[in-house]
Amino acid sequence: MPEFIKGLTLSRKFFEDAVGPILCERFPELEYAAGLIGSGSEVLGFDDEMSADHHWGPRAMLFLREQDLEPYRKVINDTLRAHLPSEFLGYPTNFSEPDANDNNVQRLDPITSGPINHRVEIFAIRGYLVSYLNFDIDKQIEAADWLTFPEQKLRSITCAGIFEDSIGLKFILDSFAYYPHDVWLYLLAAGWNRIGQEEHLMGRAGIAGDEIGSALIASRLVRDIMRLCFLMERQYAPYPKWFGTAFRQLECAERLTPRLEAVLRSTTWQEREKHLVPAYESIATLHNHLKITEPLPARAGNFFGRPFRVIELVGGFSKATRAQIKDPEVKRIAGKKLIGGVDQFSDNTDLLSDSKWRDVLKDVYR
Repeated sequence: MPEFIKGLTLSRKFFEDAVGPILCERFPELEYAAGLIGSGSEVLGFDDEMSADHHWGPRAMLFLREQDLEPYRKVINDTLRAHLPSEFLGYPTNFSEPDANDNNVQRLDPITSGPINHRVEIFAIRGYLVSYLNFDIDKQIEAADWLTFPEQKLRSITCAGIFEDSIGLKFILDSFAYYPHDVWLYLLAAGWNRIGQEEHLMGRAGIAGDEIGSALIASRLVRDIMRLCFLMERQYAPYPKWFGTAFRQLECAERLTPRLEAVLRSTTWQEREKHLVPAYESIATLHNHLKITEPLPARAGNFFGRPFRVIELVGGFSKATRAQIKDPEVKRIAGKKLIGGVDQFSDNTDLLSDSKWRDVLKDVYR
């Protein structure tokens, strides 16, 4: 294999130098969008040499107008099979057939002649988003939609590259750029609420002699702190594989990372608390910098006289943030228990990856 090149860069070059010219010559009348969105570590920009062992390589996505999909999809596919080069920048453009025994994985499969089993996938915008998000772009995005869109999927359609766009793909994807203000407030309130529910339990488990339980609770608190940071900086959080990598790109990461790493390395509840407290105080300060509520106490205090240092009980961040919600529908949802968005109450891979679950999940907010 040649020297590794980032997948998004490879795909852009592949489109511009190989796919685009064929489309221009053979279908000069066709308007379309091209890019790379959705699944794949390269879409997020986090791919490395190991990523190249599956579903990775010279590939692109074409988006056609709804009325053009059926007339053009097969003929474009056949034309690319016949005219694409078998290699691009040293990488095969031919992919293996999907492996039914391995989640339909496709891998680079070098050939020297014959039609190319390429991965230039062709969609209509509306159909793609119905499949990927279980959402029809002809409808308005409601609060329950925002709360049931997994952040990984939102990140993967809003941070990706668009190589060509003559049909308004970017305009549609910009609709998902970030949460509406009051949905954002709801998620912040729910994030603070999660911390408030468990911050005292870390020490309580430890003082009862359960350091494993204490460590598990501490790790959950670390994740909740990190999730709050993504929200405060208005960035969608990716799924677990790239969660820490993306966190390191946040502005607050330089200050918080050493503390959070120290929490995870600690072997006693007292050590964990020693590092959690300044982390709590840092996110409390970040909250105050947002100016969405009156300034709140950014110093940890004792939990009802017990020897556990906490921040949410002292500051009341969740309650104060929830009080700022004005949108009637979001306010109605916030009037119930603060379960938050789907990523806050579940980390089940099948639930988050299969968009069909959204129909069921939306009922939770009704």
